[in-house]
Amino acid sequence: MEKFVYYTKLFDCYKKLLSPQEALTFSYYYEEDLSLQEIAECRGVSKSAIGATIKNVELKLATYENALHLEARKSNLLRIITTIEDENLKLELE
Repeated sequence: MEKFVYYTKLFDCYKKLLSPQEALTFSYYYEEDLSLQEIAECRGVSKSAIGATIKNVELKLATYENALHLEARKSNLLRIITTIEDENLKLELE
């Protein structure tokens, strides 16, 4: 479950950096919860090709996060926002 949450958060940050095919395959697997076989049948490719694409996208997302740290910064900002008592300031920051 931890891996699922991690990659889903990274996908939200970096999906525009992926090719349309990579983003669609990743979305089918992580967001739509389709099996590799179901995605392969839908896309007209082999199950191993889908598995390779998923692993490649996971590697790309982790690489982007290691270089840019957008998800880590977003998480830190959200954590800080929860400690603020001024409701108007909270809304403005969110």
